[in-house]
Amino acid sequence: MESMLLRLFFPPPLLIKAMSVVCVVSLGKVGLSEFRGKHLQYSKFLNIDEKKSNKKQIRVSSRTGMLIAYTPSFLTGAVSFGLFPNEDLRFLFVKSTLTFHFFKRIHEVLFIHRYSGGMDVESLTPITLVFVIYAQHLAQGLPEPAVDLKYPGIVLFLIGIIGNFYHHRLLSKLRSNNDKEYKVPKGGLFDLVICPHYLFEILGILGISLTAQTLYAFSFFIGSTLYLMGRSYATRRWYLSKFKDFPRDVKALIPFVF
Repeated sequence: MESMLLRLFFPPPLLIKAMSVVCVVSLGKVGLSEFRGKHLQYSKFLNIDEKKSNKKQIRVSSRTGMLIAYTPSFLTGAVSFGLFPNEDLRFLFVKSTLTFHFFKRIHEVLFIHRYSGGMDVESLTPITLVFVIYAQHLAQGLPEPAVDLKYPGIVLFLIGIIGNFYHHRLLSKLRSNNDKEYKVPKGGLFDLVICPHYLFEILGILGISLTAQTLYAFSFFIGSTLYLMGRSYATRRWYLSKFKDFPRDVKALIPFVF
């Protein structure tokens, strides 16, 4: 098992091993909570658990909340170009894909998405990928993995980010600026799954992890997949409860499967 990992990943130091476990467990726990009906309080799930708690929640607008969530990772990626200016091509790819990924997210928050509600501050977890950058820095000078996956990773990242943006555009066209009602999305892969934007998000993160080929980047991919599986399952369940004509053959995340 260890020899197989060394063929695919740079050998991780103890700190990166520990943080990789923390990453998978923490994101997996949030995903499991989504399966069980305990949701992060934003978007359509903002008031789902409101009757179950008498605790007064502090809220911000969804746009503000998402900017707080995405900006740290964009800044981390941008600053990394100055902190590590003379690293190898793989590191350049990792910095570039991460920075562009979160630049796109901020652009969508400001100009694409149409928000209808708020976000509980308790659900606000800034997404920071400092350890992806740091793990890549620690890998400098180490022997390259026997199987080089950085170019397939770049291709997969591009597929993921283009597909994610396309389906975000479809979602944004469902409502006008003053329309706050949810509708069943159509077009693209929405006829097969209710969360194709999550599916392409996963593909993009997988692309970054293959480009990096560090244990932490791969653990972030696994953790993100577990969370988005839980969130997509909850999203499909929500649509089934709100729309009587919602087609039951439309899956949550993976066409015909899940």
